[in-house]
Formats: sequence, structure tokens, C-alpha cells
Amino acid sequence: MADPRRTDKRTALVTGGTRGIGFAAASALAAEGHNVVVTGRRGGDAVADVLARLNEAATAHGAAAAYVQSDVSDLAAHDDLIATCVARFGGIDVLVNNAGVAPQQRLDIMDATPESYDRVMSINLRGPHFLTRAVARIMVTQAEAGRRPGTIINVTSISAVVASPTRGEYCISKSGQGMSSRLWAVRLAEYDIDVFDLRPGVIRTDMTEGVVEKYQRLVDDGLTLQRRLGEPDDVGRAVTMLARGDLPYSTGQVIYIDGGMLLHRL
Repeated sequence: MADPRRTDKRTALVTGGTRGIGFAAASALAAEGHNVVVTGRRGGDAVADVLARLNEAATAHGAAAAYVQSDVSDLAAHDDLIATCVARFGGIDVLVNNAGVAPQQRLDIMDATPESYDRVMSINLRGPHFLTRAVARIMVTQAEAGRRPGTIINVTSISAVVASPTRGEYCISKSGQGMSSRLWAVRLAEYDIDVFDLRPGVIRTDMTEGVVEKYQRLVDDGLTLQRRLGEPDDVGRAVTMLARGDLPYSTGQVIYIDGGMLLHRL
């Protein structure tokens, strides 16, 4: 197998990359020849099949995949995560901040608890913001050494702008992550490190499994212009486009993958 540390192989770190949108993104990146490191909270045995599938896609292009058990909300673990990526593959070229959670209970904002708010914020906003800072420092060092500049992709949500009072903490976290994207785009522009805010609409994943019938009825009634629910691969293909650099001169942009849901119409 080709050496995965070859300079022509870019390395992507995908948080929450063992299922749903994260797995779709990691699979698409691996299929295009990226080394891929995915994270999750489950033990390695529980994701062995996932890792095997990623490695199958990656090795076809002389790359490789790895899994690191890591909770993005644990800031103390970020340095070890990054050190593993650097030791295994020689650096980090693409960061996909995908890991995120919904409230464990959908409660009206009049009743939602501080504990739920803190949990969602820690995983969806605080953790990714500081992981971005840690990875950005590596990317800056790499850029100064002449390596091709990196790309940071925050997978947020249409909930950054669409108010859902029964999951307010989720909406606030995604809105905050949208501003985090803008801040990092401004701060890292001098190093040509691109930062994007990718906002999926209603995607068929574990997170939406309990309400998929409701959303399907809304889609059938015209919620989206494209009359279907989104699939993880729809988002994965967008991630890969950005990682390839197919949208140059566009750092800081918000990209909706929502089937035309938020397009104003009469």
C-alpha cells in the first residue's frame, strides 16, 4: 500500500464520522483519495465495520482511514486527537465539524432545562469552536511551511435561521456555530485557509428518525421545492466539493443543502 504520509495525500478529520452525515462525508472524502480520521464516542469494536468500509474506499486510492474514540465536548482531549492525526498521516488538511446532538427531549422553550441547554451547547458549539482553534494552529504552521492551505467545514443546519421553539437549544447552538464560521473565515483568511458553513435541511438520519413521517408529509405538501427528504450523501458530496477546492474565492460562505426549502417564493 502507498505511504499515507505522501505529500500529495490530503488528510481529513471528520468528527462524528461513523454514522449519518459524518459517515457520508468521510466516505466521499476517502473515495477521492483523502486519508480520513473519524471520531465518535463508541469504542473501536463497535465501529469496526464502519472503519473497514472507509479503509476499503481509501486504500483504492493509496490512502487510509483511522478511528479515534473522542468526545468533541472534551476540550482536554483535542490535543491528543490532533497529535494522533499528525503522527499517523503527517498533518490535517480538512476539518469537518460534523458531530452534534439534538435535545434528548423536545420541550417548549418555556420548559427546557438548563442541563439540556448546557449539553447541546457543549457538543454543538463550544467543542467545535475550540477544536477549530486547535486545528487552525496546525493548518497555519503547515501553510507557513509551504503546504497547500487547509479547509474548515462546519456542518450547521437550517436551524441556524429557522426557529423551532420545541428545540430551542439546538437552534441557538447552530446559529452560534454559524457566527463561529464567519469569525474563523475572517481570522484565517490571511493564510488562505477557507472556512465554510454548510447548512443541511431535513436529512434522513438517526437524528430525524423519530419525526421522519412528519417531515415527509410536509415535503409532500410543498415544504421543499425538490419533493424528497435529503440524504446524507447529498451533504457528503458538498463536503467533498469544498475539500477539493471547487469553490475558490468564496471563503465564509453559507451553503444550503435543503432542497430549496428556504427559497422565498410567492
